[in-house]
Amino acid sequence: MRSLSVLLLSGLAGAVLCGTALAQAPTTARDNERANALLKQMTTEEKIGQLNQPFFFPVPVPGMKTDPVSYEDHVRREEIGSFLFLTDPKKINELQKIAVTETRLHIPILFGFDVIHGFDTEWPVPIATAASWDPAQAEAGQAMAAEEAGHAGLRWSFAPMLDIARDPRWGRISEGAGEDPYLGAAMARAQVYGFQGRPGSPRPFMATVKHFAGYGAAEGGRDYDAAYISEEQMQNVYLPPFRAGVEAGAGTVMSAYMDLNDVPAAGNVHLLHDLLREQMGFKGFVVSDAFAVGSLVTQGFAKDRLDAAARGAAAGVNMDMGSGTYLENLKKLVDAGKVSAAQLDDLVRPILAAKYHLGLFEHPYADATDGTHAEMLAKHRTAERIAAARTAVLLRNEGGVLPLSKTVKKVAVIGPLGNSGADMNGPWSLTAKGEDSVSVYAGIKAKLPGADVEFAEGAQIAKAFPSSFDGLFGAKLETPWSADEAASEMKKALDLAANSDVVVMTLGELAGMDFEYSSRSSLTLPGKQQELLERIQALGKPVVLLLFSTRPLDLQWASQHVPAIMDCYFGGTEAGNAVADLLVGDAVPGGKLPVTWPRTAGQIPVYYSHTASHKPYDSEGFTSRYWDLETTPLYPFGYGLSYSTFTISDLKLSAKSSPLNGAIKATATVTNTGSVAADEVIQLYIHQKYGSASRPVRELKGFERVTLKAGEKREVTFTIGHDERNYWSAAKNGWVAEPSEFDVWVGDSSAATLHDSFRVLE
Repeated sequence: MRSLSVLLLSGLAGAVLCGTALAQAPTTARDNERANALLKQMTTEEKIGQLNQPFFFPVPVPGMKTDPVSYEDHVRREEIGSFLFLTDPKKINELQKIAVTETRLHIPILFGFDVIHGFDTEWPVPIATAASWDPAQAEAGQAMAAEEAGHAGLRWSFAPMLDIARDPRWGRISEGAGEDPYLGAAMARAQVYGFQGRPGSPRPFMATVKHFAGYGAAEGGRDYDAAYISEEQMQNVYLPPFRAGVEAGAGTVMSAYMDLNDVPAAGNVHLLHDLLREQMGFKGFVVSDAFAVGSLVTQGFAKDRLDAAARGAAAGVNMDMGSGTYLENLKKLVDAGKVSAAQLDDLVRPILAAKYHLGLFEHPYADATDGTHAEMLAKHRTAERIAAARTAVLLRNEGGVLPLSKTVKKVAVIGPLGNSGADMNGPWSLTAKGEDSVSVYAGIKAKLPGADVEFAEGAQIAKAFPSSFDGLFGAKLETPWSADEAASEMKKALDLAANSDVVVMTLGELAGMDFEYSSRSSLTLPGKQQELLERIQALGKPVVLLLFSTRPLDLQWASQHVPAIMDCYFGGTEAGNAVADLLVGDAVPGGKLPVTWPRTAGQIPVYYSHTASHKPYDSEGFTSRYWDLETTPLYPFGYGLSYSTFTISDLKLSAKSSPLNGAIKATATVTNTGSVAADEVIQLYIHQKYGSASRPVRELKGFERVTLKAGEKREVTFTIGHDERNYWSAAKNGWVAEPSEFDVWVGDSSAATLHDSFRVLE
């Protein structure tokens, strides 16, 4: 298989700083000049129309009010600046033609969509790409997505999601980069570059960094519920990915749904003005999340929809997604003097500038043909297959069960995720076609043409409480089995396993279980999967557990009884082929966990970068914070095994002390001590021993994924400078870099033991 470096974009270093650089402007001075000139020609009504983004649904949707005015007539009335959820290029061109030929000022429509991790071809879900620990892979995936969506006439994605998630019960953990702000910032910058292009080589496509901010900290992991976040946590944990995305030039920011410290994000002046525009220097425009401006009434913040429009505008929400609140009420507010003409222009200007920047006035139409979908799949399948293989995290491989021999005769593929190509696409694969995607069963059959490969579902899984999204997106819901059918399917799986040489278990969650409005109260394997796993393991056959999910599930039993476990996430279009490559060693797992893996939901929140407390975990006599469970996680952040083995040694610091504005270089040697070429991710962690605030026991401040041949060694160097030591101190109410002593660790996870230290002097 071709090297990933041939197929993926190069040039993104592994060690990407959270950043203190000035934000890159999402538009040019010329774009803004043209926008200002157009504003002078526009009526108040035309301006307000640019702030309105309705959903395009060709048929009525249950629970949504039907608009008696057609979409076409709304466009003719100049009441629409953008559409969401329209992906048919022919319809896009039809509506666009009305906008540019039948309206007074010929302003094109900006078509946006949730292009989260692909369009024709599905890349691995974002949390899986984070597990690759390779920003270049993230950049390549979103460049692919922008290319594919652009042909359909879409110029705007509502991605990347940059919410730090430290509660895996939250369903939208699937869309982000996990628990760590440094890794999250690296992936944020890469994805913005992927969608929009690098400085000097822009792409006519626009990213949205979302959900601003703190959405991933919802209480209890319950999607949409309130978040309570201190300023210290906000600045040091939740904002670094957004800061990186803004610095990379993200064109838009999406405000979150939830209350942050009892103020809804869509009406939160501190969030959208003080933090986003003043501190971060964001110059693009803010779009609300779905219905969020209108929901200011529902959330008990605004008196009515008129008040909601006033509060959203005052906070700095430029575009109202879905609720129609601006369209209905802003003219009244302008006429009453509650929103000034200058304020209205400030809301509209960046939207017009973005349309100029994207080239919509010159090239407004989609160029997709009937053959574009197939062409894009053919172009991108190979790279997608490699990317999917690079995301897998090998959690356990006792006795070298993996890789399997290619001469194996009978293989049983068992479990509810084994024969579903649609689920392999993952959540938020809204335009994917299940028939384009490769299931695990199909992938293994193709990989082992001389073997007897058979499949049994064994257990059926479903949500106890389906959401309004279920059935609308993703794989079709199965008809529930009767008790007799369930017993029969379990028996079929057991019989198949008993007559096979090796059993590949495909367990986890359906893609729709790791989605918006899809939080969980526990982390157990849904349905009767645990029973199925235990009964098959008891047969004495070699068992490989492939886990398909985006949240860490309860593997306490499996981690002690199943010899081989690999976390495969949802790998996208070529997931089945990628998994087959991994199973037989044609690809070698090299992914690392982007989250700390709890033993059970009772440990949540559990993350590596906690503070020490007065009784540290490594203190003399310490056993556990619990009397019924170890404090330590099942697997640490950054963990992942390989079919090869590595040593990381010879840590050397360039100096033992540094001035406040100086930097120290940390160099270590990584050696592939195994017999196959493989990847290792070298990780740098630091700890400030004292200062104006207690600092986390470890913080990731550098990483690099390297490929080494058997026996090969390489030096890896990281810089520990002002930016790596800078943090927001509650005691100082601001950013500080302080004189102190610092620990340094370099290794293959957050549990690294290779250590040194240095001092920072006044």
